[in-house]
Amino acid sequence: MTSPAGPLVSVVLSFRNEAENLPVLIARLTAMFAAEPVAYELLFVNDASTDGSVEILTRLRAADPRIKIITMSRRFGVAECARAGFAYARGQAVIYMDCDLQDPPEVIPRLLAAWREGAEVVHTVRSRREGESRLKVWLVARAYRLIRFGATIELPVDAGDFKLLSRRAVEHVLALTESDPYLRGQVVWIGFKQVAISYVREGRHGGRTHFPFFSRNPWKTFLVGLTSFSFGPIYAIALLAGLGLVASVTTAVAAFWMRTQADPSATVAGWVALATFFWATLLGALAVVGLYVLRAYKDIRRRPPYIVASTVGIEKTSESA
Repeated sequence: MTSPAGPLVSVVLSFRNEAENLPVLIARLTAMFAAEPVAYELLFVNDASTDGSVEILTRLRAADPRIKIITMSRRFGVAECARAGFAYARGQAVIYMDCDLQDPPEVIPRLLAAWREGAEVVHTVRSRREGESRLKVWLVARAYRLIRFGATIELPVDAGDFKLLSRRAVEHVLALTESDPYLRGQVVWIGFKQVAISYVREGRHGGRTHFPFFSRNPWKTFLVGLTSFSFGPIYAIALLAGLGLVASVTTAVAAFWMRTQADPSATVAGWVALATFFWATLLGALAVVGLYVLRAYKDIRRRPPYIVASTVGIEKTSESA
């Protein structure tokens, strides 16, 4: 879709309880787009906020109808909210990002420039993270690399939920209906021309993070990414089984030698250790297989990924809720 101002660009912003950040975010987005030869819309996907976020957006929309609001029926999560935003977005290019201003809107012109040059997907890669502890930065980096190590596709490292997708890329992502979507992997999986640009991730502008490291969300994201695009855990269990076989042979040889030394108590201790080792290996294998079975079970249920309770300023154009 085009307009006298140029092609339409949709910005999808998933949020929950960001009342402190929304006015500043919209002001920065408006200032940034003022210098770009495009029309734009801002789609705010409300993940069941309990503060005054929706009231603030409603007030700001009265002065700028490009602000549009999608409210979920309950809390569904970042990935599901992003998909809802994709379904309602009308732009030829769709950008999705968080509302905490850690991903600076001023980077968007670089994404648009890469898109104009033919990129279907433009990733942003964090060259530095400000406002986060060294331990968290190190652990997150290791998690990205672990997912990438066992992945069946080439996943970018340190590339989060700040990306640009072409209209064609968005439609292909919406066609993927798996539960607990790992969008960072799905976007890579669809293929086409993909490029990456680096940027410095800023500290949160205001409020408290919704993703503290020792909470459910980061670990769920890690497990979803690991089981969506990697068979690494299964390979690891297979390797462990191989090592267990070597250990059993070694222990058997040692037990035979100890028997020749007339030391029965040592032999019993060796067999107890071996039995415990196999018991732990079996439990680990069952746990890994269980993760994959759980993902298959969620897809078999065929539940919709989200339910939209209401919208303000937009009409649905694709993917039913």
